[in-house]
Amino acid sequence: MRYLVVSMFKLFGAKSKLGIDIGTSSIKLVELSNSGGRYKLENYGLFELKGQSGANDAQSILKLPDEEIVWGIEEVIKKSNFKTRDVVAAIPSFSTFTTVIQMPYLSEEDLAKALPFEARKYVPIPLDEVVLDWSIVGILDQSATTPTPGAGTAKTIVEVFLAAVPKDETARYQRIMQAAGLNLVALELENAGLIRALLGNDLSSTAIVNIGGRSTSMVVVSKGYERLSHNYEIGGFEITKSIARSLNISLEKAEDLKHRLGLTDSNENIIKEAMTSLVDMMIFETKKTISTFEETKNQKVTRVVLVGGIVNMPNFVNYFKERLGRDVYIGNVFSRIVHPQELTPVVQELSNNFSIAAGLAMREI
Repeated sequence: MRYLVVSMFKLFGAKSKLGIDIGTSSIKLVELSNSGGRYKLENYGLFELKGQSGANDAQSILKLPDEEIVWGIEEVIKKSNFKTRDVVAAIPSFSTFTTVIQMPYLSEEDLAKALPFEARKYVPIPLDEVVLDWSIVGILDQSATTPTPGAGTAKTIVEVFLAAVPKDETARYQRIMQAAGLNLVALELENAGLIRALLGNDLSSTAIVNIGGRSTSMVVVSKGYERLSHNYEIGGFEITKSIARSLNISLEKAEDLKHRLGLTDSNENIIKEAMTSLVDMMIFETKKTISTFEETKNQKVTRVVLVGGIVNMPNFVNYFKERLGRDVYIGNVFSRIVHPQELTPVVQELSNNFSIAAGLAMREI
């Protein structure tokens, strides 16, 4: 296998923070500073794991030994010349357990004591093997909007976002960051970074579909919190493989055709048939997840936001929108980030690939 490192050198000068997203096929780092409430892009770097063919057919980065992941991070740091070593990292969604539960209104102290007992109903592994975290989403019964903390009423129910991460996973990320010479200031859920990057303070019900190289993660968000998530093993590389098999060509050639022709309706599009079954499966999974949320929560999802390198493919978004039958948009985290003028032509592509990393760098510490 071989590696590809892309970087950009110093752009601005201010106190900054790194966000790092270790995905299945690449490692993305974004350095942001915050001045006067506006985020500025200081730097970014990308490490991609490539197979012998030059396509993204190597094994998942997350399955590599720690020392190889550390080496990849060090390569990006070396070539990108980041000014800070303070980093916020993400735990992938498939390694976490999340849910929103209902609890009686209690003081935060009493809630903290009660939650571990309630969490046993939802977390599938022993609680002494996980790091447990929680946040109050809101009060369900508005008849008691200003209860006395600790007193509560029989009618007052709060919604609590509950997250559990295996301690082995948190320890691994701490080891990797330390070995790479980074100062891990926070470790958070991948979807939290994605929500912060794409939605900001928008509290409307939104479905985010993040199409990665080897898998796709979907999260339905309401009031700024993850309400339902779903992961499945279809990503951009599966589509590339389907094209390669259908036309009996190399993965590298198939990747090139995918990005040039995409899902256009032209008679010259020799790859569309090889792609549609997998894209249709993505759309089916999106429909199913949204329907589950709407039926169980009695809330309507107002829009669908797509991110991931594949969404730049010709006609992909239009195809997705027509068959989903909903408003579909491409997410653009860089609409809220000051960036150099020379990056304007590639900002959308950057946004699709660096949304999680940028969202992590936006986290307030």
